[in-house]
Amino acid sequence: MNRILIIEDDMTINSLLRSIIEKSGYTADSAYNGADGLTMCMHEDYSLILLDLMLPEKSGEDIIKELRRINTTPIIVLSAKDETQNRIELLRLGADDYITKPFDIDEVLLRIQAVLRRTAQQETNEIVFREFVIKTDSKRVFINDEELVCTATEYAILELLMKNPAKIFSKRTLYEIIMGEDYLQEDNTMNVHISNLRKKIAAHTDNKYIETVYGMGYRLIK
Repeated sequence: MNRILIIEDDMTINSLLRSIIEKSGYTADSAYNGADGLTMCMHEDYSLILLDLMLPEKSGEDIIKELRRINTTPIIVLSAKDETQNRIELLRLGADDYITKPFDIDEVLLRIQAVLRRTAQQETNEIVFREFVIKTDSKRVFINDEELVCTATEYAILELLMKNPAKIFSKRTLYEIIMGEDYLQEDNTMNVHISNLRKKIAAHTDNKYIETVYGMGYRLIK
């Protein structure tokens, strides 16, 4: 059974999350400050961590940094901060997802399910999505058992989208995550890579996979 740690100093929010999570069939533990939360992470085996950022004794950012030195336990950040740059930095630190407070409890449960599902797939070194199979260990992509030959950047885009099938990525966010540098001005790089990737996919299937969400960015078509 999946075991989830909730690190949240607001006792009401912590209690609510724990109650809902346990009613959904998971087991849950609670920590109310960063120091205790980190200690529990170090000594117990968790399937996923729900992590607030503004914690007494040790911040959520510091917990992510320390945990990523020793393990890959999935982390979903809960925070009142909603700046794009803040989210990008947390993803770079090693967070797996980000939910802005105040949050909808149904969304939290869906995000938990999605992250746990991705983790299970990654443990087999495969990501499976409709006709696609991505071999994450060898960085190879297959559509209906035919190999899709990608550049390194195209592969990184496809892997990111398929690890986050419900998420819309802006051109800026894609650029900063994939390229690993700040997006300083209007740049057509991601548009070109997406266009090339679509053409390669179209050579193997009539089904569409990458959707442009007008004014927002790109996401997978389920």
